[in-house]
Amino acid sequence: MRVEAERRFPVTVRDGFDYITDQANWPDYWPNFVRIEPGSRWGEPGDVTRMVLHVLRREVEMTMTLRRFEPDRLVEYASTQAGVPDLHHERQFMDAGGELHYRAVVEFAPRGLYDRLIVRRAVKRALTTTLANLDRAFGGSKLKR
Repeated sequence: MRVEAERRFPVTVRDGFDYITDQANWPDYWPNFVRIEPGSRWGEPGDVTRMVLHVLRREVEMTMTLRRFEPDRLVEYASTQAGVPDLHHERQFMDAGGELHYRAVVEFAPRGLYDRLIVRRAVKRALTTTLANLDRAFGGSKLKR
């Protein structure tokens, strides 16, 4: 199953990539963000980040393993989290006339009806919320740092 969301932002690909991939900015736009656990790293293939999210009134840890990190172009990672299937993520960064065209993709193999309906809907909501939060973070043509 594949879920996608995309949007153009009034920032350059470089500025958008730098902002989105900098863990210091994740609390500003990542839905249900609580914290990043100590020792987490993000910038080279093989890096692992353990992030805590607030899900259904409790804190849940998500482990993300970076697979590809191509500056100003592509980030791919896998995530594991209790209660959901393993997810494969892509974040694509493309130039659109001097602006960032950003595409977020999540793929997973559904284990049953729950995953096909509930997990798919939760992933879509998370992607949509992320894009809305990035809209606010980029604030028109100004990049918030």
